[in-house]
Amino acid sequence: MIKKKFIIEPHFRLHEWVAEEKGYFKAEGLDYVFQELIQSSDGTHHYKGDRIGAMQSFERGRTSDVSCACHWTVGVAASKGKGRLYAGVYSVAPAGVFVPTDSPVRKPEDLAGVPIAVGYQSGSHYSTIQALEQYMPADKINLTYADGMLFHRLDQLIEGKAQASALFSGPYYFAEQLGFRKIIDTTFMIATMVTGDPDREDLRKFFRALRRAQRDIDLRPDLYTHYYKREFPTRYHAMMDTRRWGPGERLVFETYTKEVYEETFKWIADHGIFADTGMGSGTYEDAVIAAAP
Repeated sequence: MIKKKFIIEPHFRLHEWVAEEKGYFKAEGLDYVFQELIQSSDGTHHYKGDRIGAMQSFERGRTSDVSCACHWTVGVAASKGKGRLYAGVYSVAPAGVFVPTDSPVRKPEDLAGVPIAVGYQSGSHYSTIQALEQYMPADKINLTYADGMLFHRLDQLIEGKAQASALFSGPYYFAEQLGFRKIIDTTFMIATMVTGDPDREDLRKFFRALRRAQRDIDLRPDLYTHYYKREFPTRYHAMMDTRRWGPGERLVFETYTKEVYEETFKWIADHGIFADTGMGSGTYEDAVIAAAP
């Protein structure tokens, strides 16, 4: 039986690009395919329409062996049998809610009732609620999903069609560069989803390479922020000055614990985000793959 190649797909972050540049995947002996789907699709890979977000992409099926999304959605998707959450690492992404420079919104309280574009059942959805419920009752948090996934939300903000947009990682830095005002930080955790049944040794090789890449990014982020252009459609490139941008998502090689999983699962249930479709068993042991030894 011929062993299939491990499929790697970058996800709005620098690590896979750095590991590829430095030859870390090859140094680990990983037999892989590097699959880029953002620039090659002009960003449409992540725009599927209204109320189509990270959960729906898991339900439709992802092609890479390892992929990422906010930990809320990965936990529920894994609970519903759409993959397994890899518990040996998580990451933290910079995120926030942005408004145009001329917006009357100056502080979080001013966002009450204001339409905020987020990705449905994606990190921006949960994190915006989590940040704003400190300031206002739930019925005043006005989330809109018609602007779809990340780059469509960014387009709507740049074109003056959105009153507020939730952005993370590269688009977060881009909005700052263009002068949009950040009203509130909504930084959130991202979890890793393992699809299918890849070889455990391949998982070890993949994550060892990413750990080395994280060290390099920590040491000299200025050498690698240019890779954000690989994660953006080319129509933005002339406006982007990635020298001004930060390192973005940071991998944390600590365990995504049962306690974290259960607390997160309860928060989602309490907010009724999956009231119409259910959340699966909610059993950590069934949803999770432990760190590869």
